[in-house]
Amino acid sequence: MIYKPGDIVKGTVTGIQPYGAFVVLPDHSTGLIHISEISDGFVEDVRYFVKVGEEVELQVTAADDKTGHYRLSLKAAHPKTRTRFRYRRYEKLPEPVIGFRSLETLLPEWIEEKLKEIHHD
Repeated sequence: MIYKPGDIVKGTVTGIQPYGAFVVLPDHSTGLIHISEISDGFVEDVRYFVKVGEEVELQVTAADDKTGHYRLSLKAAHPKTRTRFRYRRYEKLPEPVIGFRSLETLLPEWIEEKLKEIHHD
């Protein structure tokens, strides 16, 4: 393993999940910033703090020699400015592809189908 716990590294966010963010490091190894390592405060959504494609400075908290993956911390790399990561929560999140809007679109069609069923019986 190139990096050891305590090292400060820069990495690029490649994916975001409800439990954390995946990062690729300069040597092409990968790591995870667990949601608990994003900020000192409550993290409602990881996307409030990091974005895919963003380069972030992180601290290595653990390295797994078997898999070659790292555990990373955003908050540990920025002990004096940890609260600065909270401000992104006011940015608008991407519009979901599915959700109530699709229900709104389909509802008139469903009502019409049910009315036809009722009148047939």
